[in-house]
Amino acid sequence: MPIASLFRLARAGFVMAREGVFGVVDLPDLPPAQRLALRAIRLLERRSVRGKAADKRLSDALTRLGPSYVKLGQFLATRPDVVGREIATDLTALQDQIPSFGMEEAKRVIESHFGRPVEQLFASFGEPVAAASIAQVHPAEIEEADGTRRKMAVKVLRPGVAERFRRDLKSYYLMARLMERFHPPSRRLRPVAVVDTLARSVELEMDFRLEAAALSEMAENTRDDPGFRVPEVNWTRTAKAVLTMEWISGRKLSDVAGIEADGHDLPAIGALVIQSFLRHAVRDGFFHADMHQGNLFLDEDGNLVAVDFGITGRLGKAERRFLAEILFGFITRDYRRVAEVHFEAGYVPADQDVDVFAQAIRAIGEPIHGHDASEISMARLLTQLLEVTELFNMRTQTQLIMLQKTMVVVEGVARTLDPHLDMWRTAEPVVRTWIERNLGPAGRLQDAAGGLAALGKLAADLPILAERAGRLSGELETMAEKGLRFDAETAEAIGRAEARHTRSGRIALWVIAALLAIAVFT
Repeated sequence: MPIASLFRLARAGFVMAREGVFGVVDLPDLPPAQRLALRAIRLLERRSVRGKAADKRLSDALTRLGPSYVKLGQFLATRPDVVGREIATDLTALQDQIPSFGMEEAKRVIESHFGRPVEQLFASFGEPVAAASIAQVHPAEIEEADGTRRKMAVKVLRPGVAERFRRDLKSYYLMARLMERFHPPSRRLRPVAVVDTLARSVELEMDFRLEAAALSEMAENTRDDPGFRVPEVNWTRTAKAVLTMEWISGRKLSDVAGIEADGHDLPAIGALVIQSFLRHAVRDGFFHADMHQGNLFLDEDGNLVAVDFGITGRLGKAERRFLAEILFGFITRDYRRVAEVHFEAGYVPADQDVDVFAQAIRAIGEPIHGHDASEISMARLLTQLLEVTELFNMRTQTQLIMLQKTMVVVEGVARTLDPHLDMWRTAEPVVRTWIERNLGPAGRLQDAAGGLAALGKLAADLPILAERAGRLSGELETMAEKGLRFDAETAEAIGRAEARHTRSGRIALWVIAALLAIAVFT
């Protein structure tokens, strides 16, 4: 067992004890030995923390432990299946509150990646205006070809943060292995796999070229979307530890009073936040997974601008169909269809009763139709849905959990702008449009075209398959002429393979011919 990792774990436990994190655990729920140990640990608790709320204790402890623990907390906020829904909700509010590092250090990072002084890259380079666990942002200016200056935001990786994360990850792995070894019930949560996911997530987040690519992809996806955009990336001044992009002049969505004073329509902006997120998730399958108020601006033209794409989520076609159909099913009160979608997606095992499952979903959906629209939380509904599916042995779907947690944040942002926001009326146009395009006649034609394309590829491959079959037959004849023989079992297997190739080719040709005939005569 690595002594250094064990020491770091002990230090982390001491800081959490001092900040009162262990004081929020219910003693009656623990066995006698653990209950006694917890009482002893609580003796380390500082008096000043005893009046703090549970979420404040945990966030303060993680902040004191440093950047990698802040990132750990933010990551676990997306995994309520691991830490529990209450703790995950507490961690959702965790924001980076890390002191900035010096200008000279920032300049050294930039110069090491471009091989040139900062003064040659930028016409001006200012003090940091925002600092987080992984990086900080500096205002800068570049000189255009016509001599004018353009303001930019330069994101610089915190020096030594990669090594710090690698060191702390060893401690996380040690804790995960200890949990799996000495606490059998935790094995179903696969702690080591959870740390693997965290390690991969942080590795990707610390390469700013990938964040730049995410910005570029989102810009392409939303090019024609009304009222939404992302900053433009300056690729010539972007590297692994440096991201240069357009400076956004505007107000953060946290400044509700300022936005209202500017004369903007708050309810319209709240609806724009919800509809933009749903377009990204349902239409594109690619969404910003950290859309809190600090990452959303309203620019001078009234456009919603999203920044900080270090954390993103993806949904495949199947997940997008699942999301659209369950939301539409709740809107139209078609609970049987909502249940069927779960089974069709393979999320709920086939041995479960679809009618009983539909009954459970009805218990979630009906109450929302008895309340004012402003009282209905779509995020809460998705949370309840995931809770109910657990009763029917639904396996954890990480991508859906990230979506649900992002929806909680997005809905919260929208309701700060419009407390009476009708989530269902706001979401309905986006969901209906996707369903009409993808599950209606146009969508079916597109699926058919995809099927024909696949068959066309198979037809194009038939000469290659025939050539391979002919080559195999020739080789077998040559071996026979040389007096080489296979045993009966091998010879039979080769015969079956030859027959299968021939039969597959004939079937493919008949299917293609039939489809062409249908296309001609219908």
